[in-house]
Amino acid sequence: MATLTHAPSRSRTTPGHTPPGPVPPRSSVRYLGPNWYAAVMGTAIVANAGAALPLTAPGLRLGCDIVWALSALMLVTLLAARTVHWVRHRDQARRHLLDPAVAPFYGCLSMALLAVGGGTLAVGQDVIGERAALAADAVLWTVGTLVGLAAAAAIPYLMVTRHRIEAGSASPVWLLPLVAPMVSAALGPALVPHLPGGQWQEAMLLACYAMFGMSLLATLLVLPLVVARLLHHGPLPLALTPTLFLVLGPLGQSTTAVNNLADVAPGAVGASYAHAMGAFAVVYGVPVMGFALLWLAIATAMVVRAFRGGMTFTMTWWGFTFPLGTCVTGAAGLARHTGLSAFGWLAVALYAVLVTAVAVAATRTCSGLARGKLLAPPRPAAG
Repeated sequence: MATLTHAPSRSRTTPGHTPPGPVPPRSSVRYLGPNWYAAVMGTAIVANAGAALPLTAPGLRLGCDIVWALSALMLVTLLAARTVHWVRHRDQARRHLLDPAVAPFYGCLSMALLAVGGGTLAVGQDVIGERAALAADAVLWTVGTLVGLAAAAAIPYLMVTRHRIEAGSASPVWLLPLVAPMVSAALGPALVPHLPGGQWQEAMLLACYAMFGMSLLATLLVLPLVVARLLHHGPLPLALTPTLFLVLGPLGQSTTAVNNLADVAPGAVGASYAHAMGAFAVVYGVPVMGFALLWLAIATAMVVRAFRGGMTFTMTWWGFTFPLGTCVTGAAGLARHTGLSAFGWLAVALYAVLVTAVAVAATRTCSGLARGKLLAPPRPAAG
């Protein structure tokens, strides 16, 4: 594929190999893969993270409103384009599902829906009003959660039963469908205060904790495989190096989730449980944020190495964005619950890096689309 960079695997399709048949046009939605939802996620998280920052700055809220509107427009456009892809190029869509390097990206659909929905309630209500924003978020959260749960079960099933994966080929991309329920757990708490008191609020709160545990335990199964692949087989291919940042996703998002859940626990559950949830937010979040910063340092060093080795732009660069944004919201949550200014400044510093990363990825993506490179047919494999 032209828009996806593949990890080594013995899939039923050969990456970079054009299937026999009529020669397609130079640029076509035929090659619009599910990884494009990462651009929506990366854009939406700028608005979501900006709204969570523990500070006010001139123009920040307006900037978040504009970015949210852009992410919503991108989501609608991409959903339409992907629908055309499935209708007109069903063979290619099935090929994506049967390719272990592509199938995990179906988790991005869920996270794109959830991210835009969360941004709609957090900042979009300035534009469309609170009632419309709440309704939109409720719909997008529900659909995104159902899609995410389906992907979290279906993609591992396909990997076991249909994909042929070589030993030592584990990729951070495998985390994508597994982290989707964690995004639901992090954004679901915003809906809790709008539900009827009692059973409804408690059920929503505990459902989010269940998805938190589901995603966390699944991540703990896959992450050691990724680390083992790096230790035993060396650095990832240059184009795949940005996917190392995907590991930050479950780390930052889980920290965000426990802090957001602790925010709404009082009133939804008993006082003793609410107190325990508040303590858990700090006891869990601080060590995980520490590991996230360690991984960020390692991943950044690997990216610098890849740049020196000649790494050029691919759509994997969007991997720099959403995971980093979850660390911003995680640090902001810890700032709320610990009262430490250090976490607030950490959130601000990471946010500055996030905005830069999104600006670069968006500019390069627009340039690639304008020149017809990103949706062009894959080039024949060398040799």
